[in-house]
Amino acid sequence: MGPQRSYLSHVMCSAPSAKGKGSKPGASTKCFGCQGSGIKVLIRQLGPSMIKQVKCPCTECWGTGEMISDKDRCTQCEGQKVVKEKKVLKVVVEKGMQHCQMIKFPGLANEAPDTVTGDAVCVLLQNQHPKFKRKGDDLFLEHTLTLTEAQCGFQFTVTHLDNRQLFIKSQPGEVIKPGQSEAIDDEGMPIYKRSFMKGKLYIQFTVDFPDSLCPEQSKAVEAVQPTTTDMELDECEETTLNDINMEEEII
Repeated sequence: MGPQRSYLSHVMCSAPSAKGKGSKPGASTKCFGCQGSGIKVLIRQLGPSMIKQVKCPCTECWGTGEMISDKDRCTQCEGQKVVKEKKVLKVVVEKGMQHCQMIKFPGLANEAPDTVTGDAVCVLLQNQHPKFKRKGDDLFLEHTLTLTEAQCGFQFTVTHLDNRQLFIKSQPGEVIKPGQSEAIDDEGMPIYKRSFMKGKLYIQFTVDFPDSLCPEQSKAVEAVQPTTTDMELDECEETTLNDINMEEEII
């Protein structure tokens, strides 16, 4: 359920003396500037032998096509036929609604003489979440593992958007590679108009490698993951690797 929202709208003037006409009956006259059409046609010079006709509201009658003397103007709407009125809308945000989705309120737009009143439209804007990212009906989450967790298994909890605690753990013997993603069904966003169904929660893993290993640690890792040494080195030239900053190296 969304909050209530107030806005200013133009509604037809209800003053008894003017009856929505902007003046006393018979007090208005046809505007001579636009001949009652409310529109003027202007000629603009675009260049040598080039002109353009532009239609714009008449500045004498402000597009109404009528002229009303000051003494005959409606005191409530000042001859504009409409007045500003504060309206309150009760906005109902349903489960699963998307960013920029519109909620329409038929017939609650600005009123104007001799026109059909349009709709008031509320546009939903979705705030960014510090942890979750939404794409359609799915949610995306990033999580960093230590090298030990990536190779030997992990378990952690995640506080979901509805404050539920999700317990997440790896499968026995599973090894997570850097950039690997896995998904949990039915833990994404509710699907609009089918709120009993949900999208997926995708978790993208990054692996935090240690900056260095001491000799004892290197031997322990090598015991589990032996390195390949069956190479012919007689005709090879030995090289040295140096740390670099790619942003500084590439101009």
